[in-house]
Amino acid sequence: MPALPTEVAEGVRIAASALWERKTRALLTTLGIVIGIVSVTSMFTVINGVEGAFNRSLSLFGDDALFVDRTPWIIQGDWWQYRNRPPIDEDVADVIRARAEGVAAVAPVAGGVTDIQRGQDRVNGVFFEASTAEFPDTGGVDLAAGRFYTDAESRAGRAVVVLGADVVEDLFPSEDPIGKEVRMGGRTFTVVGTLAPRPSFFGQSTDSYAILPLPTYRRVFDRNPGLSVKVRAADGVSVDEVQDALVGVVRQARGLDALEDDDFSINRQDVLRDFVQAIRIATYGVGIFLTALSLLVGMIGVTNIMFVSVKERTREIGVRKALGATRRSVLIQFLVEAVLVCLVGGVIGVAIAALVAFGINQVFTAQLSAGTVALAFGLCVVVGLVAGVVPAWQAARSRPIEALRYE
Repeated sequence: MPALPTEVAEGVRIAASALWERKTRALLTTLGIVIGIVSVTSMFTVINGVEGAFNRSLSLFGDDALFVDRTPWIIQGDWWQYRNRPPIDEDVADVIRARAEGVAAVAPVAGGVTDIQRGQDRVNGVFFEASTAEFPDTGGVDLAAGRFYTDAESRAGRAVVVLGADVVEDLFPSEDPIGKEVRMGGRTFTVVGTLAPRPSFFGQSTDSYAILPLPTYRRVFDRNPGLSVKVRAADGVSVDEVQDALVGVVRQARGLDALEDDDFSINRQDVLRDFVQAIRIATYGVGIFLTALSLLVGMIGVTNIMFVSVKERTREIGVRKALGATRRSVLIQFLVEAVLVCLVGGVIGVAIAALVAFGINQVFTAQLSAGTVALAFGLCVVVGLVAGVVPAWQAARSRPIEALRYE
């Protein structure tokens, strides 16, 4: 009896020859497989891209950062229970700084959107944050040039600003911006520093950005803004411990008694991570269902065409058996043929998925990994084996004399 590798090699040769003789039929048979592979590959491509972009985006918040806010970042349930909460003010930041244990840095933060102009050049829709000089200590500030504003400048409400990379590129394309002036909110600001490029957020640039002193923000934009307090945990102290400490301290600062519910929320990056994970699971569920449906249709098509192939080649099977081919050899031949049909569909499906990923990357984010490609071809092999086993077994069990008589 020939060795198994020899039988497999012979099966591949015969199956490839048979498929080449019926190229059009083979390609049409793979359409269901192609649709299934495109579905599963595109799903994983988008999810991998979103997950990678999300993980890069989390560095904007910092692994050890917490935010004391009026409401949760992700509101689930009745929004009306949050609408009457009083805003967070700077007193909360002062109390946290004085009483909370395990805290390395505290900074009140306000935010908004404005236009920044220099001469005739203007950048519209720039997101800015206003805070104290302690803001860099809470993380997420990486200077490219110049400096951050000082505590004295912040307390005095000086019109100074630190600009993001996109704003610098648009307003100062070929010169050093440090010491130059720009206009925001109808006032003139002096540029004291610039920021290094920051990670994108879900494929969108975060460098159209600026930071200015909180007292300056109050004077120029809003006297009574709603604030968030950013807190960074000290080295060696877990974020959970700091969060527990913050709850007690902020409750005291807000004058809540033991029977009253919290009128604030403590947010951290885990909230966003859990939210994205829930979306990921739901996407997987829908994608797997659609993929399974497509592959089932493709598998039925492959099974049907393999039955036809066995019927058409009955005399060939009889000749092989008469010349000494074993049941195993015939079984392997048709199993290999079914797998090759599915692999052809896999190659086409992965190629289409690569084009889809390229197109998505032009407007969003997608990542076609080697693992995803391996998964696609693995599914093709499994579908081919399942689809071909019954027709192959039928061919293997045929009797040589009856097969040779078949017309």
